[in-house]
Amino acid sequence: METRSSVFANPKPCKHLTDYKLRHGLSGYKFLQKWLKTFPNGKTSIKMCETKMPKCSFCSGIRQGRLFLCLICSSMSCSDHTLLHSQSENGHDIAVDIERSELYCCSCSDQVYDLDFDKVVVAKNIVDMPSKTRDSVVDDLMRRSSKRRRLNSVVDLDLIRSKFFVWMRGRRAKSCYPLGLRGLNNLGSTCFMNSILQALLHAPPFRNYFLSERHDRETCRKRSSDQSCLACDIGVIFSAVYSGDRTPYSPAQFLYSWWQHSANLASYEQQDAHEFFISVLDGIHEREGKERNPNKDNGDCQCIAHRVFSGMLRSDLTCTTCGFTSTTYDPCVDISLNMDTSSFSSVDVANKSVRPNEDTGSSTLLACLDLFTRPERLGSDQKLYCQNCQEKRDSLKQMSIKRLPLVLSLHIKRFEHSSLRRTSRKIDWHLQFPFSLDMTPYLSPSIVRNRFGNRIFGFESDEADISAEFEIFAVVTHSGMLDSGHYVTYLRLQNQWYKCDDAWITEVDERIVRASQCYMIFYVQRMLYYKANEDLSCTPMPSRRDPFVPIAGCC
Repeated sequence: METRSSVFANPKPCKHLTDYKLRHGLSGYKFLQKWLKTFPNGKTSIKMCETKMPKCSFCSGIRQGRLFLCLICSSMSCSDHTLLHSQSENGHDIAVDIERSELYCCSCSDQVYDLDFDKVVVAKNIVDMPSKTRDSVVDDLMRRSSKRRRLNSVVDLDLIRSKFFVWMRGRRAKSCYPLGLRGLNNLGSTCFMNSILQALLHAPPFRNYFLSERHDRETCRKRSSDQSCLACDIGVIFSAVYSGDRTPYSPAQFLYSWWQHSANLASYEQQDAHEFFISVLDGIHEREGKERNPNKDNGDCQCIAHRVFSGMLRSDLTCTTCGFTSTTYDPCVDISLNMDTSSFSSVDVANKSVRPNEDTGSSTLLACLDLFTRPERLGSDQKLYCQNCQEKRDSLKQMSIKRLPLVLSLHIKRFEHSSLRRTSRKIDWHLQFPFSLDMTPYLSPSIVRNRFGNRIFGFESDEADISAEFEIFAVVTHSGMLDSGHYVTYLRLQNQWYKCDDAWITEVDERIVRASQCYMIFYVQRMLYYKANEDLSCTPMPSRRDPFVPIAGCC
């Protein structure tokens, strides 16, 4: 395992950023420093001119989406034209997001991270502090720097950031948020990771398990020589996030552990949030599942990943000739739903040239669930062997849910890949989803009874053990194009919605959430949701807290 650690501890950074620094050094960073402006909420943006609105040099669009400033020629490009700028101007690959003051590679169409740039931004923030506050922060940094051994260069910068945010906290209008709301620093195209982590951190039964220290990190290390444990590292994040500290946290150790678990995804490139979610649960299961139930399959697994997220799907295959039905059951940690196409004719769906404009399409979550549980006639090339007829026959397939999980995760298939046409695209339709969801119509008893005219059938009783009424608590959204984009999570805590955009946490209206392009939706049993709201207290920010206390896992 040690050899793997050496391979995946430091993936190659963006080659375009490396080339830029070799040619220009830090001159562009330092030149940009005078345009940086820090606001009372701690957010840093670029303000080149107070009288003129920034606009894209290609389409002249004013604040349509995110705007990026080229570090070479200072031209402005919107998110749709950054790649065009790098292609038309050789070597003009690196730009800065003017709203977030974060580096962006135009050629890779993705955010990149550089420690030197972050130092320039933080140095500007410290310079803008009142003199007394600045002196105390700098003195404290010098005194502590000789005593700390850092995990890596990303965590190295957290102390500087945190001291600045301690000063900013007194100036924030809102000093009272539910406990556990804490931003996560983007470590270089890691918004996919941050968005899923925010959902996991606020899944009530998952949260309760780690905050009650049911996963003992010390015992885990003693049992195994493998020092990489995703469950241990998630426990560290839980301790840090629920410590009361509001400064953005860097989940660097967790990222490295995940790279070792998913070697094929170890890079600074943007990854799919849904794949990351499945990979993390799989990593937790690998460690906890072996210890708790080495001889059981996932359906009966007692690891925390499956106890919280695992349900059971039922698949019925019915022979269209004799009516014989064969049934299989499969465990699942999420349900992937196709966008509903019932409003289009079969000709429209098959012929994309006459398909309506995808930007104006819309669907509903209930329609997607109906589509998931609707009987599907298998094609002639998919004939299955009928045990009653003793030969291959045409058949109908129907899915239903045999057992619901405590936390229901729904994945919306917004990315389509055609192996025949060798093309991929993103579906930008708007999806309407309810905040309260009753899953009773999609359970196996309801589906089978409807199939046979609501006749009474006997079923196993395990479905009744779990409530079918759910409440929404997290929505992971994706904005942008197929090959590039940005993930953001909306959290519902105490009936108030919060936007988690990497390091930035802001209150938002529910209309913003409903209008977003949801990619994953997380529901929890209604009873657990209301119990979680009772447990969450509105705790004021502490006047002073060292983010490098042992509980944060940064020392």
